[in-house]
Amino acid sequence: MDEKEQLIARIAVAQRGLGRVFGAARWNPLMSLNLTIRQLKVLLTLVQRGSSSGHELTQEMGVSLATVTGVVDRLAAQGLVVRREDPADRRVRRLEPTEKATKLVTSIMDAGNAQYRELLSRLEVEELQALDRVVHRLAELAAEQSPAAD
Repeated sequence: MDEKEQLIARIAVAQRGLGRVFGAARWNPLMSLNLTIRQLKVLLTLVQRGSSSGHELTQEMGVSLATVTGVVDRLAAQGLVVRREDPADRRVRRLEPTEKATKLVTSIMDAGNAQYRELLSRLEVEELQALDRVVHRLAELAAEQSPAAD
């Protein structure tokens, strides 16, 4: 393994370690959720998009409409998703996150950001400047790779 590959491997191990620390925090809202991974994926997708049809979710998640319907039923029972008629096509039901869902997703994101910011505050200015350059470069590379960039 050459030096570049060794560095990539070390960085990946360190990032997994950070993920374990962030994920294991008892105050993390993820730890108190009563959602499956699939339900959480649907919820995150809906909060990001604002709304979606069941058909769009089946394509996004690569599952059947029956699976999406079951997941959405359970999310709706928890007050996290509502179904609405599509104003452009009355045959289509739009799925929308509730305010409760949006607050939940925001709290998950904010909790991780707060812990990350606390760690960053312990770095020296020079370390933060180097990290800033690297993170912005990674964001550029990710944007180039993203289907949205096409």
